[in-house]
Amino acid sequence: MKITIVAGARPNFIKIAPIIRAIEEKQQEGANISYRLVHTGQHYDKNLSDTFFEELNIPLPDANLEVKSGSQSVQTAAIMVAFEQELLENPCDLVLVVGDVNSTMACAIVAKKMNIKVAHVEAGIRSGDMTMPEEINRIVTDSITDYFFTTSTTASENLLHHGANPNNIHFVGNVMIDTLYQNLSRIAPPAFWDDFQLSANDYIVLTLHRPANVDEEQSLIRLLEGIDKLAAGKKIIFPIHPRTKAILGQQQLHTENILFTEPQGYLNFMFLVKNSLAVITDSGGISEETTVLGIPCFTMRNNTERPETQTIGTNTLVGTTVENLEKVFGDFIKNGSKKAGIPELWDGKASERIIGILLNTFQQQLK
Repeated sequence: MKITIVAGARPNFIKIAPIIRAIEEKQQEGANISYRLVHTGQHYDKNLSDTFFEELNIPLPDANLEVKSGSQSVQTAAIMVAFEQELLENPCDLVLVVGDVNSTMACAIVAKKMNIKVAHVEAGIRSGDMTMPEEINRIVTDSITDYFFTTSTTASENLLHHGANPNNIHFVGNVMIDTLYQNLSRIAPPAFWDDFQLSANDYIVLTLHRPANVDEEQSLIRLLEGIDKLAAGKKIIFPIHPRTKAILGQQQLHTENILFTEPQGYLNFMFLVKNSLAVITDSGGISEETTVLGIPCFTMRNNTERPETQTIGTNTLVGTTVENLEKVFGDFIKNGSKKAGIPELWDGKASERIIGILLNTFQQQLK
């Protein structure tokens, strides 16, 4: 069984690492399975890409399509053109895509047009917000996927609602959590830990990347200044994306608590999260990791494609205004964090289940 694994952006690298590990374990057991790793180049900054391959022991990609940045359409088209050539030169039995970035959708489309089976890891998640490019990527990918691997029963139900074959839907757990468990003993403080005089449970981690929050200079400044005020003297560590940094430019910020850093590698970032008082973010994925680590997470969005992080985990949706955040965060400072648990099958074994299912399916087809 020949699998082409696609990765394009930071979250993808975290998700493919345990999948590759599971494949290699099966190879050692003598299973007829091999993989080719294709990096689309969607994230090409070293801190957003190369670092993850090094830290998570991911083999160097067999191919890098080097598409780099562009508008949604330009980037998607470039990935499709390059990936078609990749598959023509290196045929496979299955293309495995993860997550919901442009690379996920683009490569799934190319594979299906070439009559190659597609497996989607993290299938079925939905925010209901069609203004999010990721939501469109999810819907399109799932509409043509052959094998669906879901992180929750809610995601599986979403797929059933949209007409997916129940025999092809597999609730396996969360590969992001596989990576977390596999690397918890390796996380380490970033270089600035001592310089910033940080200590456990005494600082806040901030991440912002969604266009609605960062694309307009003045609204971004107002947002950051508002978050700075609610910190109540706590330091706020903000690993700033190069694109967001460029939007801020040389603008003078009136902040006292926010400490700007470069984007962090996985091991340093997870150390920061694990030892923080709380996380403020507009990311969906971070709320999964904070849930397992038991860290309060405040998500600046009106919706989430990962509802289990809110109903079971530590995540709280706070909307998109600083005023809402101030109220909810103030309640947390006053009353402490809410009771939380870990969702079903978030046990570090999702990747093993995925590869086991794919091998079994392939063997059945050969009979």
